[in-house]
Amino acid sequence: MKRLVDSIRKQIELCPGRISLWVEIGDWSFEHDSERVYSSASLIKVPILIEVLRQNEKGLFSLADSLQIGEGQRVGGSGVIQALEQSFWTIKDLMTLMITVSDNTATNMLIELLGMDAVNESMELMGLKKTKLQRNMMDFTALQQGTDNQTCASDMIRCLKVIDECGFLTEKSCHEAKKILQHQQFHKILELLDSDKGYMGSKSGSLPGVEHDCAIINYEGKTAYVAILIDQIPDGKSGTLSMKEIGKAVFDAMTTV
Repeated sequence: MKRLVDSIRKQIELCPGRISLWVEIGDWSFEHDSERVYSSASLIKVPILIEVLRQNEKGLFSLADSLQIGEGQRVGGSGVIQALEQSFWTIKDLMTLMITVSDNTATNMLIELLGMDAVNESMELMGLKKTKLQRNMMDFTALQQGTDNQTCASDMIRCLKVIDECGFLTEKSCHEAKKILQHQQFHKILELLDSDKGYMGSKSGSLPGVEHDCAIINYEGKTAYVAILIDQIPDGKSGTLSMKEIGKAVFDAMTTV
């Protein structure tokens, strides 16, 4: 793993902003400032996804149930619901849109369904230490008042393991979550793998000066968990470049170990 470690350290040095990460392949792991707290951007949608599935398991609702978009609920930023006239959406469609195209309207509808407190309690049960849901998507008033959603690299690795290893969720729910993550449209760590050769499920997040991504990679019997959080960067391109270089090094290590 020396080549992988050298590649990661090189990108840490070259990254123009602050970078924190956790990379794990089998029983090997490397971390750098993995408990440093960042604005979560859309990474917060991963624990929200987990809580949707958990409440579904508890019988609080069915994923086939429909929710109606309320007055003023459509918000901007990422997503497609804001551009569509459809008023009713199934919970399954909402959680799929929340992850695959990072739909902010879908996310806010799910937060209202679940309850912000319930999401935070679920994150504590999962063992997340630094992750908090404190505002809706596109709530700039809260942001200006210093209220933001937050997470860290080690917590995102924990979320990925909850989804991949099961235990906290049933196997059926884990399968559903992995299927949704696999259809992610915004890739930064690694481009989509051929489903016949391997699996990659991921969730990215972006804000001005912020670029994050986390991924589960299964390939030829090996599993990697990767979480990279970057902020204080002049543009998104520089952060994405660092992530792609680390992702390439991780995949190279998986194919040569």
